[in-house]
Amino acid sequence: MRKKTFIILGVMVALAVVATLTLAHTAQAVSVEQAIAQTPKGTEKGQLNMDSQPGFLGIPGAPKPFWFYGFLWAIWVGWIFSTVGAFGGIMAGVGHITIFGLADFGRAFKKTSPMLNKLVTDSIRVSNQWMVGLSALISSTNYYRMGRIVLPLGLFLAGGSVLGAFLIPVLTAGKIKLSAYIGYFGLCVFAIAFVLYYDTTEKGQAGKKAAKAAAKAFEESVRSKDPAATGVELSGTKITHFSLTQVKFTFFGVEFSFNPLWPVVGGFFIAALAAFLGIGGGFLYVPFLTSIAGLPMYIVAGTSAVAVLVGMIISIFSYMVIKGVPVYWPLIGAELVGIFIGSIVGPYTSKYIPDIWLKRLFVILAIYVGIRYTTKGFLGFSVVPPF
Repeated sequence: MRKKTFIILGVMVALAVVATLTLAHTAQAVSVEQAIAQTPKGTEKGQLNMDSQPGFLGIPGAPKPFWFYGFLWAIWVGWIFSTVGAFGGIMAGVGHITIFGLADFGRAFKKTSPMLNKLVTDSIRVSNQWMVGLSALISSTNYYRMGRIVLPLGLFLAGGSVLGAFLIPVLTAGKIKLSAYIGYFGLCVFAIAFVLYYDTTEKGQAGKKAAKAAAKAFEESVRSKDPAATGVELSGTKITHFSLTQVKFTFFGVEFSFNPLWPVVGGFFIAALAAFLGIGGGFLYVPFLTSIAGLPMYIVAGTSAVAVLVGMIISIFSYMVIKGVPVYWPLIGAELVGIFIGSIVGPYTSKYIPDIWLKRLFVILAIYVGIRYTTKGFLGFSVVPPF
């Protein structure tokens, strides 16, 4: 049954990718040509030197990131997303915005060519989402095989995300200045860090007894040479009750429940914000699943990945087909290979990391990224390296 599910899912995703690329190709070529045509020509800042070699998106003088560096960075991106269920899009953004210098290039045209500035911004957003989408597909498949995913919860979140992931690209593509994008990007991440940090404190942990018990049982089974000796249900997540008002399930002998309405509502708002920022939304799904739903981190990553996957497919389609936003395939192609590798490894290594340290890893990354991009976006410079 699971093998057939994997095959069907793989075929559906492959068809969606082919359809998206086919429909988007012509519109993308036109948008890049228009942006170049409307940009002043010359050698000064904010001008295009048409004698320069084409780089990002085929724009003369644009950065041309080395594909191998993109491949290596993407392994890290795939690993972190598949391990904690978040930060894939954010780490992809760090690479595209900072390491590969795409933001500084786009910022140079803020006044002289707003169309080019916004084209680069939108391309960064959708490029991030290609990376997260593949990571979500690979990691959710692996977590499903391991029994570490609450499929109904992930699907309800995904259902709510459909409208949000569709509306935001349509409403904001071509209208967001790069500086504003970076600033809002940092603020959201920074705020979420404090939510997850609270969950790691003694007071925060006191209100999540079920999650602690399930995490402890799972950790003991991983350490034990004879998992059956732990005396708990070892089949992973198991749905015990399903209705329109309540879903119950168990994970390692501990029961959890949720009302389907709340993940649908939460999924809408999370996907809308994620689409605006050009990321996967895992950094919001994870706090929702741990702080509000009260789940252990060991089943959060896979459940988050299901919701992220649906949102990414719809958002990418909206950006590329409806709005004609282009991506730079010489870089993204190499990154997708790296994403595949990192996303395979993550689910297998995460079980050896204590639940509380998975949250702390999330917090550390969130604080760094939040500070850097908040200051970079609103002050014009970063107070933490790289400056």
